[in-house]
Amino acid sequence: MRNTIRFFGLLDIISILFLAQPFWALITHLNEIPDQFLSQARVILTIPIFISLFLSASGLLLLKKFGFITYYLQFPFRLVVWVFSFGFITLLPEWLNLGDAWFDILFKVCFITEFFRLYFTVKAHQKKLYNY
Repeated sequence: MRNTIRFFGLLDIISILFLAQPFWALITHLNEIPDQFLSQARVILTIPIFISLFLSASGLLLLKKFGFITYYLQFPFRLVVWVFSFGFITLLPEWLNLGDAWFDILFKVCFITEFFRLYFTVKAHQKKLYNY
């Protein structure tokens, strides 16, 4: 289970890398956010998610309790803001020149895998709690 949790920490680092450029663009263009509530909410939620990815990545890599708690707090917001652990696979159609239909399929896969990650994180956290 230790390797699984560290793998999840690595996935958070990958998420940081892929989210860094959009996050920077978001921060530098805050005045250009549309007036719609959903657009503003998404921007407002993206900022803490990006910052908390550093906490969850470091906490999970070090197998610390704060890494688990941070991930649990992130989970519902990850679904809203579309910051998935395996989100990088949605880039495969672009990299491999596949059709647009693949993005929809891979997006659904990312959504499902996020729930699997939550399940395995809870199981690993329980195991860690009861083994120590």
